[in-house]
This record gives sequence, C-alpha cells and structure tokens, in this order.
Amino acid sequence: MTDKLFFDTDCISAFLWVKEENILFKLYPGKIILPKPVFNELTNPSIPHIKRRANQLCLNGDVTTKEILVNTEEYKLYYELAISPSKGEKIIGKGEAAAIALAKTYNGIIASNNLKDISKYIEKYELEHITTGGILVAALNEGYIDEDTGNQIWTNMISKRRMLPTPTFTEYLKTIKTRGMGTGHGDRFLVPLSPRSSQIH
Repeated sequence: MTDKLFFDTDCISAFLWVKEENILFKLYPGKIILPKPVFNELTNPSIPHIKRRANQLCLNGDVTTKEILVNTEEYKLYYELAISPSKGEKIIGKGEAAAIALAKTYNGIIASNNLKDISKYIEKYELEHITTGGILVAALNEGYIDEDTGNQIWTNMISKRRMLPTPTFTEYLKTIKTRGMGTGHGDRFLVPLSPRSSQIH
C-alpha cells in the first residue's frame, strides 16, 4: 500500500497545467494531500484556470487539504524551514516546507520536483520522495500511459514552463536505468523513490 502523498505546488501543478491530474487519482486514490499553503498557492486568483481546477478537486474529494496548526509537531518543523531557520540555513518555500513537515510527521511521501531546496531535508529526515518523472514512470508501469503518451505529457509540461530533468520522457527513462535508480524488468521500471523504499506498490 502506498502511504499518503504530500504534494508541493510545483509537482501537483505540473499535472494541473496539462490537465493530466487523472493519472494521480488512478495511481494514488484517496492518498493525495495538499498542505494548506500549497492549496493557497494553487488558488491564487492570478491563475484562474488552476484555481478552478484545484477547488474542483477538493469539492470532488479527489484530494484533501491539511492545515498546519500552531503548537503541533509539524508546525515546529514548518516554522523552522519556512519562517525562522536555524543559523546558517536558508528559508525554503512555504509549500515545500509544509510538504516536508507533514510527510515527516505522518510518515508519508513528499511529491516535489524542487530537489535543490528539499534534498537536504529528505536525507536528514529519511523521507520518501517522488517527482513528476517518478509518477509518470509509475503510470507507465501500471499501463495507464505508454511511452509515447508519456513523451507527449512531458512535452506539454515543458511547454507550460514546468521544470523537468530531461527534454523527453524517453530520455528520463534512460537516465533512471543508467543511474541505477531503475532497471527495466520487461517493460517495467523501478520507480525512482528515495530513500526508504525502492518502489511504490
């Protein structure tokens, strides 16, 4: 069983921008959680079509939101990451901080593409982590998409200025094989997931 997935804004919006969020609901039904700061970013009035989609997902029950309440374990970590970091540490975005704090507190998985800001904390708190690329690999493994569809989705995401690690999905599949993060078993790839387990079931 897959744990709850706590999404940051960049990762969930990659799917919302290209209208492919149904992939998420097929892979992780009832397990997608948007921290309240992420939901607030998505419902920013300056991007009305994303705001509409985010509101509709909550109304449909496809995703749930999670507040970070003051005087809770998750709030202490959120505050340290996003508002008042320890000496020598940098502030990170509220969405990333909220996803990290909730994933740590509730033993969940953080879904984020922002490796620059979160890698250190994934390692420090031994969090499982998945990216947009890893989610598309999981969809490929489950037969929800084929490689051509993955390439089209990838291209569409890049055209919407989503930051992805390679120019094509095919190239991404090659990099996970090359790096040893995934090897083909027939047509299946291990989903790049770090660090507690090697694969989402």
